[in-house]
Amino acid sequence: MNSAYHRRVAFPSELGNSTTRQLLDQTPALIIPLGATEQHGPHLPLDTDTRIATAVSSAVAGLLPGDWLIAPAIGYGASGEHEGFPGTVSIGTAALRELLVEFGRSACNWASRLVFVNGHGGNLDAVAEATTLLRVEGRDAAWSPCSVAGADAHAGHTETSVLLHISPNDVRIDERVPGNAAPLAELMPRLRHGGVAAVSPVGVLGDPTTASAAEGARIFTEMVETCARRIAAWTPNNRGMLE
Repeated sequence: MNSAYHRRVAFPSELGNSTTRQLLDQTPALIIPLGATEQHGPHLPLDTDTRIATAVSSAVAGLLPGDWLIAPAIGYGASGEHEGFPGTVSIGTAALRELLVEFGRSACNWASRLVFVNGHGGNLDAVAEATTLLRVEGRDAAWSPCSVAGADAHAGHTETSVLLHISPNDVRIDERVPGNAAPLAELMPRLRHGGVAAVSPVGVLGDPTTASAAEGARIFTEMVETCARRIAAWTPNNRGMLE
């Protein structure tokens, strides 16, 4: 192979926009945004979770020492609880788990470690099981949620505020309506049986009418700082989650 091919070139920030040459003789770490394609009420786009995970990942990568690459987002997840609404595409927990395991096995052939940054609560079992298996197999994999304390459950104040901060032109302000604001623990029996549609005909768990871009900036900053701290500390628990 031509020796010029091995010459070190500028390290990229995005895996999808990289070349093999840029990654030769390097062992970067990899951040993989993990989201979903599912209903988010009448006012938020279907890829809300993926947008948040991607934006958090991009911001986090700039705060970490060393060479970190951001992978193209995985935009389908376990969203069965939202299948009562058009637009939702769920691949389920079992399929997502296998996807993440095979992703990790392949990526760890050249990446030093990898972390899934998860933006959808329905993915938790799959990402925890996948990273646990990858770690048992000797691969340095982990995951971190995009979450903040006190957040409402779905398409309410929290997610709408964050979208008003990162994607304001894609929030349908005039179509915001309050949803079911009861505690999630109280809703779980009906959610398990009939999905979100059984507890909220509009698909919202919370109140998006109180959302603002300023609040979104605050929440997003907290998400980024918490995720960056977890990744920098790199202390996975027994389910692969960074603490």
